[in-house]
Amino acid sequence: MTKSDQTDSVAEGAAAPALTGHALIQSYLKTLDASPGVYRMLDAEARVLYVGKARNLKARVSNYARPSGHSGRIARMIRETSQMMFLTTRTETEALLLEQNLIKQLKPRYNVLLRDDKSFPNILLSREHRFAQIKKHRGKRSEKGSYFGPFASAGAVNRTLNQLQRVFLLRTCTDATFESRTRPCLLYQIKRCSAPCVGYVTEADYNALIDDAENFLEGRSTAVQAHLAAEMAKASDAMEFERAAALRDRIKALTQVQSAQGINPRGVTEADVIALHLEGGHACVQVFFIRGNQSWGNRDFYPRTGAGAEEPEILEAFLAQFYDDKVPPRLILLSHAIEDEDLMLQVLAERAGRKVELAVPQRGEKAELVENALRNAKESLARKLAESASQARLLDGLAEAFDLAQPPKRIEVYDNSHIMGTNAVGGMIVAGAEGFLKSQYRKFNIKGTEITPGDDFGMMKEVLTRRFERLLKEDPDRTSEAWPDLLLIDGGAGQVSAVHEILAGLGVEDVPMIGVAKGVDRDLGKEEFHRFGERPFALPHNSPVLYFVQRLRDEAHRWAIGAHRAKRAKAVGVTPLDDIPGVGATRKRALLQHFGSAKAVARAGLPDLMAVEGISETMAQTIHDFFHDRG
Repeated sequence: MTKSDQTDSVAEGAAAPALTGHALIQSYLKTLDASPGVYRMLDAEARVLYVGKARNLKARVSNYARPSGHSGRIARMIRETSQMMFLTTRTETEALLLEQNLIKQLKPRYNVLLRDDKSFPNILLSREHRFAQIKKHRGKRSEKGSYFGPFASAGAVNRTLNQLQRVFLLRTCTDATFESRTRPCLLYQIKRCSAPCVGYVTEADYNALIDDAENFLEGRSTAVQAHLAAEMAKASDAMEFERAAALRDRIKALTQVQSAQGINPRGVTEADVIALHLEGGHACVQVFFIRGNQSWGNRDFYPRTGAGAEEPEILEAFLAQFYDDKVPPRLILLSHAIEDEDLMLQVLAERAGRKVELAVPQRGEKAELVENALRNAKESLARKLAESASQARLLDGLAEAFDLAQPPKRIEVYDNSHIMGTNAVGGMIVAGAEGFLKSQYRKFNIKGTEITPGDDFGMMKEVLTRRFERLLKEDPDRTSEAWPDLLLIDGGAGQVSAVHEILAGLGVEDVPMIGVAKGVDRDLGKEEFHRFGERPFALPHNSPVLYFVQRLRDEAHRWAIGAHRAKRAKAVGVTPLDDIPGVGATRKRALLQHFGSAKAVARAGLPDLMAVEGISETMAQTIHDFFHDRG
């Protein structure tokens, strides 16, 4: 949908400035027609309260103009409305897509919002090499091969990969490791790999293993088992007892895999089971992934319910946002019916490139799957509410201990990590009423060339300057939830003074800040807390607030160290080949596999370079000139 396909209007002058609520909405009706589109309701400070879609804008908005008959949530929203904006679209499908994009961007208070947008991992049988590699994959499907997923978590993928190794003996090593092997690794010794790297299995036999693995992942495990049993009988008849024993072990492993997989529906080949439990304005959506008649795990979500939305609205918004960047399966089983099912089916089919079915089963195996998901949703929400109550008490205690005006909704904790100033990284973690908000974590590669190696003050200045300059640019009025209520800094009075100076220079002097220093003998439990211009103080050794702050600091330390190690590991893999124009990851890999090292590439002549697969005469000349014309 292009900009020219839409018409945006605010209907200026349609209502007197004094009008609000029903009267204001009524005044807009004469400017609207029956077109499909999206509407926004704004408060007196121009903050978006709600974004909605409509098949018929005039009919939809006229519902809000009625003075009665609304739920408490809708009535509050109408009373707060001081302005409306409208955007017409060509189709209802475009209206739904636009609505969800605006909800994600604007995060209106009265809309349902899915707050967890983390991608799901898959299993990839990579075809980049003649001996296919099986591995975990997350993100864009750009690599050649067969993808299976999604799985609910990395743990579910790892368990399945472990099972596939035991049964099908597929390699998991990288191509570079594969090419460098001269003898089989430990995985061959423990019967987890067939060792194609040293020729212990032919390419044809290895491809047969790949075919069996694909059949298993697609749900044809019975056929795989029958094939293995037939091969074992054939080997036994031929008196190849060692091969027969190996096939017997693989059948045994496959049987153990099948018995350990929990929910394995016979009548459901491919589906997502989505169940919603709503209690006291809090919602939990449980999603089970079923592929190839196997359960590939489940994940729970806690969408913001938009100040009192009901089950059909919450579930419809969840579906639209959840499948925004995911391919929907052929069947989606729901615990509750949604309002605009036909419209949602159009959107899902468009994203999948095929027909998608929505169903609310009432009996049979499918109903049992939904009932199981619903039970999990109820139990998960109960645990979440208990944890939230405990977290709320800790935040109340934190506000009391640090003399804050109110319990913080967003705490940002900062730390740096480096080794003698090299590969320096700054880390920021975020915590709030729901615990650690890992999707909000950030890492900052230290870029300042004027910073002396090991200068923690300089690093912290760069991190905080970049963080708050961006906040000020994106939200100068500080209306979003991205602004912190409390900063925790790893350090004492010096760090606190430095950070205060940085923030004051940016005009941000109203965000409370606490420095956490190790204290006497740098012992755990003897931490000192520093505030700008005040004497340091400590908390009792058995204080729950002290333990809470220690957890926050340790999490920031873990995050910063992890980012530093990742940066250091990446730097280890850097070679002069990265600087050669036209040499990307594929050509770099081919050169290293052929010559063994970047140094050997530098010494190679033109004929040797041209012998490498994917290196043309022109590219060989470019590589040769790069190493020999540098002086």
